[in-house]
Amino acid sequence: MLRYVLIVLVLMSVSVVRAHEMVPTYPEMKPSFMDGLQKLTMTMFNKRQEVEYYEIGVFTEEWEPLPFVSNYKVFKIPYLSTVTFDIYIRDEDKNKAEFICSQSKLRKEQLTRTAVSSRICSRVKKKVRR
Repeated sequence: MLRYVLIVLVLMSVSVVRAHEMVPTYPEMKPSFMDGLQKLTMTMFNKRQEVEYYEIGVFTEEWEPLPFVSNYKVFKIPYLSTVTFDIYIRDEDKNKAEFICSQSKLRKEQLTRTAVSSRICSRVKKKVRR
């Protein structure tokens, strides 16, 4: 039994998992300069050398996709680079929006057996009513 525990510990310490980062963790919606829209500002950082493209999405609490507008839905972010972007959500969907997610997109010609797509989500901060 001890032998298996040691093997697992060694394997875990040797393998390094890298993913991308997205901040803030709890973004806050603010009114946009355009009527009928709410704005969220997000920043993504790419820590993965083998991945350059990331797709963003907005989801409800039940993980249903919501319509949104951004400069791009798929961003090219070179290794160790940062991109800041705005997401616009309709006023009618502002109470439904729960998660802002980004998912790494693997290119078919760069696939290896160890390639893993990562997904990171931030939860939209809701205003508390008293």
